[in-house]
Order: sequence, then C-alpha cells, then structure tokens
Amino acid sequence: MTPEEVLPDALLERIRGRAAGYDRENAFFHEDLEELVGAGYLKLFVPADDGGLGFGLEAAAQCQRRLATAAPATALAVNMHLVWTGVAHLLKARGDSSLDFVLKEAAEGAIFAFGNSEAGNDSVLFDSRTAATPLAGGGYSFTGTKIFTSLSPAWTRLGIFGKDPDGRDGEGELVHGFITRETPGYRIVDDWDTLGMRASQSNTTILDGAAVPPERIFRKMPVGPSRDPLIFAIFACFETLLAAVYTGLGERALTVGVETVKRRTSFKNNGRSYAQDPDIRWKVAEAAMAMDNLYPQLAAVAADVDTLVDHGPQWFPKLVGLKVNATETARRVVDLAIRVSGGSSYFRGSELERLYRDVLAGMFHPSDDESAHNTVANAWLGPLEG
Repeated sequence: MTPEEVLPDALLERIRGRAAGYDRENAFFHEDLEELVGAGYLKLFVPADDGGLGFGLEAAAQCQRRLATAAPATALAVNMHLVWTGVAHLLKARGDSSLDFVLKEAAEGAIFAFGNSEAGNDSVLFDSRTAATPLAGGGYSFTGTKIFTSLSPAWTRLGIFGKDPDGRDGEGELVHGFITRETPGYRIVDDWDTLGMRASQSNTTILDGAAVPPERIFRKMPVGPSRDPLIFAIFACFETLLAAVYTGLGERALTVGVETVKRRTSFKNNGRSYAQDPDIRWKVAEAAMAMDNLYPQLAAVAADVDTLVDHGPQWFPKLVGLKVNATETARRVVDLAIRVSGGSSYFRGSELERLYRDVLAGMFHPSDDESAHNTVANAWLGPLEG
C-alpha cells in the first residue's frame, strides 16, 4: 500500500474537519484515533505476516507527513506509538529481538506511548531523574515525574526509564521497561492546557512506585552516552518521524497560503488578485523553495535508516540536523503564509492561526536547537578543549 491508500483523501478531510474543534475545546482526538485504528494505521511497522502494513521508516514518515497536513496534533501524538513500534522494527532488522513483543502486542491492538521526558533533564536518554529501585525477582519500581506524555487518555503501554544509582557496582544504571494501563503506582495529571498541539493531550505522568516485572524490563545500560542499538533506534525513529510531522505542517501552511493569496484581491489595483503582486509572489516562492529543500532530506535520512547505511559518527548529526531543519523550516513557512494571507489569519479559528501555534511546539522537542548544534559541531570539530 502507498501512503495515499493508507490515508485516503476522504479520511484526511474528516480528520481535518475535526482539528479545529479539538483545539478549541482542548480535547483529545478520540474520533481520529478510532478511525486511524480502523484503517490499520497504528500497525504501520507491524510485519505483514502479523496483520500489519510492514512499512519501513521512509514509508511511515511519508504517512506521518500526510497525516500532519490534516491535523498536526493528531500526528504528533500518534508519533509516540509509532516511535516504539518503529524502534522494535529497527532493532529486529538489525538482529535484536528484545522488543519483538512490542510488534506482537501492537498487532493485537495495544497502543504505546513514550514516558521518557523529564523536566530539567537535559541529558535526555543518557541519565534520568526517575528512581529505578530493584525488586525481588528482577523487576523494578519507578518513582519520578514524566512530562509531555502524549496519548495520555489512550495508551495501553507506557515506555519508561529511570536510574538505579547502585547498579553497575555503584556507577549507576539506566533501566528501561513498560507499564500497562492496569499497573498500580502511577497517575496522570490533567495539566495539558497549552498554546498549541492541544489535541495531543501530552499530560504529566507521576510514577509513585510503579512496578515493572522482569519480563517487561527490556534494557539496562550505563549512565552516559552509549553505543547500544536501542539509543540509535530511538533517536532515528523519534527525530525522523518528528521531522515528518513538521514537514507536513509546513506543507499545509504553504497550501493554505497559496489558496488565500489567490482569493484575496487588491482594492488599489482595481480588484486584481494578490497572486499578481510581486512582493507576495516572492514570499510564496521563498516558502516553496524552503519546503523543496526539506522533502529530499527527510526521504534520504529515512531511506538510509531502512537500508542500514553506516554513517558512523555522522549518524546523530544527520538525525538532529533533520529535526532542527524541519521544525525551523516549518516555522518560517507558517510565518510567510500568514504574511501573504493578511489580517484574516490573525483571528482565532483560522487554520493558519492554529498552525502558527502548533508549529511553535517544534522548538521544545529534543534535540533542541542548542543540543543539536553542539552534536553537529562535535562531529565535525571534535569536543571543546579543557
């Protein structure tokens, strides 16, 4: 199947038609999710033999780009499920079966979410402020606070991690596992009242001794940067699929801007369309050229992940560079679309007004601008001395 067959125009129009209401009411996208589940969308990475679509990262990214043209917040939240299933897919392709159960459970209808982000933790995956306490039998209990937990109203499996400070002979150990909706010892705080991306309902999750049995602990690794394939798989899926969402958002902003320019007329130019105004045309061209630079970068990075290209130490610069380019390009294109569309885009309820708020979320996702530039500079220039 193609992305167009997975997400036909009629489905996209229904999803687009609900986006403004979810945003206005600060409501979760229950109806969108129901239709996406029915279309098999949450099984993009599940092997075809198990009832999934058997997609790789490149095809999944194109699907997410397409979904984001209709409802960026819906696409952003669905990303979290696709990150976990994508990670399982990438590991499996590289001979690591440790997350095969994720694909199996996704095939059975489980919905996965990402519970890793922590306030003030700029080490991201390389350290944690959540305590992971060993339990008898090999399990762990987790106590800490996770933020930006998208899909909060709907997930059935939440991936979490924390630090056992006494692990690895006192050097500390990072422990990864999954809780289920039925696991005791956690609560979801209804605190998602944000500027944009409101339908994602990325609420705070409080872990208070949430116990993960040994069979759901899937990784333990040292504190600090690691060459573990899990780290690459998470970065590859998270950054690429995130870039896909913001690429779709920018694509939609350009489309709406062009449609608006063609409708607008100039009083001083005897009712001629603004599409004939040289200054307006220049801004539209600038937005289109920016988007044209982004599409091949997204496709190339995703394809290289799928085909196991070895970029060595340049892999992480490529991934964070894609993320930053996508989020910043989308923000610039939305701004240009608003400028050519006139004052109507300033009113609440216009699609460009909502896209303007949604696109700002891009600067908060890891890797942020500072971290990404540091990663790229280190790869090309080496670490700072002293």
